[in-house]
Amino acid sequence: MKFFNGLIIGVILGAASYWFLQTKAREHPEAEQRFQESSAQGEAAVTNATGHFSDALRAKLDALDLRTDQIKDELARTGKIIRRKASTFGQEVADAASDTRITAAIKAKYTVDHDLSVWQISVSCTQGHVTLSGSVDTPEDIGKAVALALEVDGVTDVISTITVKNTAA
Repeated sequence: MKFFNGLIIGVILGAASYWFLQTKAREHPEAEQRFQESSAQGEAAVTNATGHFSDALRAKLDALDLRTDQIKDELARTGKIIRRKASTFGQEVADAASDTRITAAIKAKYTVDHDLSVWQISVSCTQGHVTLSGSVDTPEDIGKAVALALEVDGVTDVISTITVKNTAA
């Protein structure tokens, strides 16, 4: 949640700074050139950070056995994906408010991710046990949905019955 709040504040400050600098840059051509160079450096930094985030998510998917081939195989065998969080395996969340918080946090993560639709994935939680259902475009999206759900504090395990949409129709 802190990350999300920081991201929102950063976007707002960045937009305000951009507007201010654009206004001032038009008044001073040499400042405009420095601004363009700074913008290019900032863009490179964002691209680099995005690459690191993507690599980290890929590593997490691999560690949780959520690669495409594993998801397809497990769906074919059992019809669902189940992963347990190792650090909180025995811990139970007895409070209904915690379950509501967990559900809301997972849906918030899906809202931010452009590949996942909060409208296509149903999330339910009972004592920290999360169940995901619905449909997505690719097996990779099932892995992302499970991995993002496991990131939320209080989640004990995730059971996914999410299916892949038939794109041949």
